[in-house]
Amino acid sequence: MKINVIGGEISRQEIDEYIEYGRKKYVGRQITGIDITLDGDFVNLEFHFGDTDFQRAYRSADYLVNDMDKINDAKQSEFKEKEKHKV
Repeated sequence: MKINVIGGEISRQEIDEYIEYGRKKYVGRQITGIDITLDGDFVNLEFHFGDTDFQRAYRSADYLVNDMDKINDAKQSEFKEKEKHKV
């Protein structure tokens, strides 16, 4: 994994914590790099991904979500009852 620290220096422990944060936030995605930009007391993280696989999108009430956990129980039940199309 390529790690760029811009605007200062940080400890290896802090870098590892940012990596862990990215892994928890982007479950199932392959993180290939991180740009860590330091700006005083603020830190900007930009994650780079190597996966180009299609992510499933679910249409719910005219908006798209990529994770069923983001929609309510009634809508999840509705998705389970729908007939799936063959690809």
